[in-house]
Amino acid sequence: METPSKLLLKLSKRLFKNSDEQAKFIEALINPKPFSPCILWCQNKAENLPFILEEPIPWQPNFIDRLSVGVKPSQHPLHEQGYFYCLDFSSVFAASTLLEINQPIQVIFDMCAAPGGKSIFAWKLLQPELLISNEVIGKRLGMLISNFKRCHIIPSIVVNRDSSIFAESIPASSDLVIVDAPCTGQSLLAKGEKAPGCFHPSAINKSANRQKRIVANSAQIVAPQGYLAYITCTYSPEENEEVCEWLLKKFPQFQAVKISHLQNYQSHLTTISCYRMFPQNGLGAGAFTALFKNTDKSDKQVLDITNLSTIWINMYGNEQLKSEVS
Repeated sequence: METPSKLLLKLSKRLFKNSDEQAKFIEALINPKPFSPCILWCQNKAENLPFILEEPIPWQPNFIDRLSVGVKPSQHPLHEQGYFYCLDFSSVFAASTLLEINQPIQVIFDMCAAPGGKSIFAWKLLQPELLISNEVIGKRLGMLISNFKRCHIIPSIVVNRDSSIFAESIPASSDLVIVDAPCTGQSLLAKGEKAPGCFHPSAINKSANRQKRIVANSAQIVAPQGYLAYITCTYSPEENEEVCEWLLKKFPQFQAVKISHLQNYQSHLTTISCYRMFPQNGLGAGAFTALFKNTDKSDKQVLDITNLSTIWINMYGNEQLKSEVS
């Protein structure tokens, strides 16, 4: 095994008290092994499945399949035809908090949507009347729109604005807001990819501050009795548990939702109900996830879908809605 950096060693000791777990975590990042690819069925499953499937996890949604290691589902014709979307099982784990939602969801707003996996998961699971997916980084919009068109994700709108604009213009408008927050991306290492500087304190603190800003704006557009999902693909507590603790202090009307099927993944770094997957478990590169409910029971005016559509036109103009894919 390569010699781990001092910063990685320091992080491993913060995450795990057990030295064996520390070593397994470091090994998973320095010498990554392939994980089983996953597919999310956007349309009905093919009668004769073209892939060899792994045994499903007990809580795994029926529209998700785990495939044998080495299979490349994106090369299959069904992928090009929009039958399924390819994703890492860590994304399935992170989005599975939405399985705890047991009320009708009319409007879903995905604040950091590209390339689209969490949006598509929520759309398939909850069948909203409208899916709004925002991506502030312009060069990532094409990928998001392409995936939605290929997978026939309707009715949906793709937009490209800073989170602060939505906090001001459409407060209390969405039954579910998803924040798959931009982060240092430490789990990329477990996939064999690069994430330069991902363990450096300055990068972590910069990322955490950006996450707090985004999650604060996102909290303001959650309707009374609605939900806010917070997700990252990194390991640092500053970007995960500490952001959740900050959220609950700033917005005391929110409460963390206990996710029954993820109890074995409960983070030991906080008393808040939030959950972690680590790469040494062998299921995926890693993720952090938490679901919060807005317990506000006030009679605040919640925007209906017609008004939301009108706001999009007023904010951006018809020409700006070229990214609408419904």
